Amino acid sequence: MAVVKASSADVRLLARLLRAEAEGEGNLGMLLVGNVGINRILANCLDFRNIRSMSDMVYQSPGGFESVQKPYFYQRARESEIALARRVINGEKFWPASNALWFFRPSDDCPPTWYNQTNTGRYKAHCFYAPSPQDCPNVY
Repeated sequence: MAVVKASSADVRLLARLLRAEAEGEGNLGMLLVGNVGINRILANCLDFRNIRSMSDMVYQSPGGFESVQKPYFYQRARESEIALARRVINGEKFWPASNALWFFRPSDDCPPTWYNQTNTGRYKAHCFYAPSPQDCPNVY
């Protein structure tokens, strides 16, 4: 059952985001990006207050995803990414993004904190960061 409301257009939008942000990191990398996106919709805290829809989350500015500013984001979603998007919309969570609201690709090791958020782990090139349960209980 979906943890956020999502039309077929929303699923395709999320699928495009997964591909643009993490295609080079394989299916798990794309699922992790999806977890971060879904968490941002659920969070209603910190930088993500009043993010209520897939479109709000994907196009949030400032604080959103860099890939939406690049031509690559505007490619059509493939069935494989659509299937991954459905999985995270339906509530599948994957470590280290289970409760994460942020990720980034450092040039070196993952810092233990990033903007006062705790590092939850690294997957390939990306480091993931989660707020405390007290700051954002909706992502836990």
